[in-house]
Amino acid sequence: MKAIHYLAFALLILGSCTPKTYTCYPSKGSRDVNPDTHLKIVFNGPATLGNEGWIRVRDLSTGEWVDSLDMSLPAGLTASRSYGPECDYTKVPYDYSRTFVPTNRNTVPGTPSGTAEPTPRDMQLTIIGGFTDGFRFHPVIFHGDTAVIYLHNNVLELGHKYGVSVDASVFEAEGFEGIEEGRWTFTTKAQGPADPRHLSVSADGKADFSTVQGALDAVEDFCPDTTWIHIAAGDYEEIVYARNKTNVVLCGEGMDKVKVHYANNEVFNPHPLLVKTNEKKGTFPSRRAAFALDNCSDIIIRDMTIATDLKGQAEGLLLCGERIALYNVRVIGSGDALQANGTIYMEDSEVIGDGDTILGRGSLFAYHCRFFNHGGPFSWVRNFKPAHGDVFVECHFESLNPSSPADYGRTNLNHGQGYPEAEFVVINCTTRNFLPQGWSSIGFQSAVMLEFATRDADSGLLVDVSGRHKWSRQLDAEADADLIASYSDPAFVLGGWSPRQ
Repeated sequence: MKAIHYLAFALLILGSCTPKTYTCYPSKGSRDVNPDTHLKIVFNGPATLGNEGWIRVRDLSTGEWVDSLDMSLPAGLTASRSYGPECDYTKVPYDYSRTFVPTNRNTVPGTPSGTAEPTPRDMQLTIIGGFTDGFRFHPVIFHGDTAVIYLHNNVLELGHKYGVSVDASVFEAEGFEGIEEGRWTFTTKAQGPADPRHLSVSADGKADFSTVQGALDAVEDFCPDTTWIHIAAGDYEEIVYARNKTNVVLCGEGMDKVKVHYANNEVFNPHPLLVKTNEKKGTFPSRRAAFALDNCSDIIIRDMTIATDLKGQAEGLLLCGERIALYNVRVIGSGDALQANGTIYMEDSEVIGDGDTILGRGSLFAYHCRFFNHGGPFSWVRNFKPAHGDVFVECHFESLNPSSPADYGRTNLNHGQGYPEAEFVVINCTTRNFLPQGWSSIGFQSAVMLEFATRDADSGLLVDVSGRHKWSRQLDAEADADLIASYSDPAFVLGGWSPRQ
């Protein structure tokens, strides 16, 4: 009889000491969870993502499934698409008006806007920032042994209790047999932020929001009052897309402490088959950037890094709007690392990318900023009068590839579209590993390519400009004093707007 008791006791001890194969976040029974939270499963050992099964979330108060992730669907495209001659810009301006903000709760992702065709739903698709056409996204992203689960945006609500179930086939990990319904539950916080004009974001879920997108979604369209969004130090892996936002200040805790990024580009989230993007004002919005502000105005972004994790046509930051200012912001992208459309101001910031590092059809004024690429042109300026183009005062330009020097940019034709009024002005700047001719190509003699007092970054001496492009012009300190003063004034370049921190 004693032997039986000893055996039972031994089995009890052995069972209690057997390590769990995983832990979940939010943990079972958690309360006051942010509705924009990502879910996490931390495995106690190697784990990989399967290619079938479902991750589901049920509202336990209503019994309804509120979200389902079908893991048999690919995340997004991995090869470039071919576009026929019928693909063109919209004939009428894209309509940004809306009487309500569409979300994944009230609208089917892929619902077309503008003149676009419906987005196929044969891959993962979610609505972000009310863009009904949807974005391709990764439902699960692994970091080491941690699986971060991305639910469809805006499916969770305040004050609800949810249950999560995960099929065993979703993950391949020793001992993982799935998560049955009822084993993983949590309750979201009962109320939103106490002050809608002062919001906070923290990746650990201890602030008003867990994501940058969640905070921007909380700002009503065209709000006349200033909304301050404080972003705590952390890593924010998410596509950010916001439209119709005004008077917002996004404050990070430092360029090296806050990183907002995602693996997005033109291949992964391409433009529609029949509608072009980017080139003309009012055309269909682009979905290829890691972070995009669309039809926004009076925005300040400061003290953070914004990046895409892919190569190709892949903006870290894409801006379409008026009076958008960057202070102490690092932008990392590939071709077209920064796209600046409208009136954009930069100060004490830096951009790191590849060829055509800066693209834009608006006016960009950069003061005391640093620009790095891996050789080739820094810009493809596409402004038309009366708008000014790109102006750089006390900035630095450098190619990080010793065997491939950089240059200021080009104004080539683009699918038959020319830029005879393109403008690129550099005043009191420095260069390193730079092409002697300055501009690799200038498509029109009428383009305004001006330069004054460029110095070598290493020696501090004025650079030899004798080999500059024949259609560029060196400004004279005395004869062009008024012109130098004008281009050194942000208000002159940005249509009367004088940015202030």
